[in-house]
Amino acid sequence: MTSVRGPSARLLALEQFAVLELGAFMAASPFLRVVGRGDRHPVLVIPGFTASDRSTVPLRATLRSQGYWVHGWGLGRNLGPTPDIVAGIEERLLSLHERHGVKVSLVGWSLGGIYARELARRHPHAVRQVISLGSPFQMRDGDRSSASYIADQLSDSWTWLNDDRELAEDRRVPLDVPVPNIYTRTDGVVRWHTCIDAEGPMRENIEVRGSHMGLGVNPTALVAISDRLAQPEGEWKPFTPPCYLAHAYPPPAWHKASDLAEAYG
Repeated sequence: MTSVRGPSARLLALEQFAVLELGAFMAASPFLRVVGRGDRHPVLVIPGFTASDRSTVPLRATLRSQGYWVHGWGLGRNLGPTPDIVAGIEERLLSLHERHGVKVSLVGWSLGGIYARELARRHPHAVRQVISLGSPFQMRDGDRSSASYIADQLSDSWTWLNDDRELAEDRRVPLDVPVPNIYTRTDGVVRWHTCIDAEGPMRENIEVRGSHMGLGVNPTALVAISDRLAQPEGEWKPFTPPCYLAHAYPPPAWHKASDLAEAYG
């Protein structure tokens, strides 16, 4: 199969508008702090590729203010799935599960969402749900993103949480927890097609308008995250935007092999 190309130079240039999303987040912060209905269950937030816990401070602060026990991953900069990171992220999840005595919700940004999905496969007893933000879990070896040139320099030291990562996602063991995938069609780092799921039980794709780099502070993304976290365990229902924000969420796409045609070549 032909490999997926990275996003266009135009989309990559649009990533600079993440600063506008940060401004919108600051303006919306009072609203975001009260929109959630936290039940004090633990939430582990995992940063994207090359990022650290500093990048998720606004997201974690918002969720903490809503009533969750929110934790960073505590492993420094995310330089890919090195042996230390793979072991560390598993230990972090299991220690939080043991400390709180309940399942942990995972929120992963970009590569962090791929880690979260694999953790849910390996430790379903410890995971309540997986929320991904622009996570290209449909990518396979040979596919490219705007960060591939950095990954190429680091990948010799990588290992992985799974042994079947070369299988197409729809051929792998399905996740047994709710899996909201938040994505944007104007993603300038990864192709948005690689961030969405096929239709299936407890799966949903939630489209927002914005950039890849701004997803962690995008107010509409945070409203969706808050809504998904507030669902009682075992009572999954699809995401329905608040009526006053319905216009901000375009109809979501679903993954089909034929739909990836425009990402190839």
